[in-house]
Amino acid sequence: MDKLFLHIGRGNMIKKTDVVFIGDIESSQDSDITKEFFEIIREEGFIINYFEEGKEIRSFILTGEKIYLSIISSKTLKKRMSEII
Repeated sequence: MDKLFLHIGRGNMIKKTDVVFIGDIESSQDSDITKEFFEIIREEGFIINYFEEGKEIRSFILTGEKIYLSIISSKTLKKRMSEII
């Protein structure tokens, strides 16, 4: 059953079927368009933070309705996504 969900940090999970894209937060900050996108969605309240105080945000998970921020690397999240459902 746990293979149906993606653990994104601090005990939080989302359905794997809801995941549209997993991205690296550092590389996404290189683009002006991406920076503007993140500013807009932050203002609109579409971002959900699942990171620990004092820890660096390493990735973001895009779903159909929200964007989740995580301290778990995008590489690790992608590996977890590929586990057999």
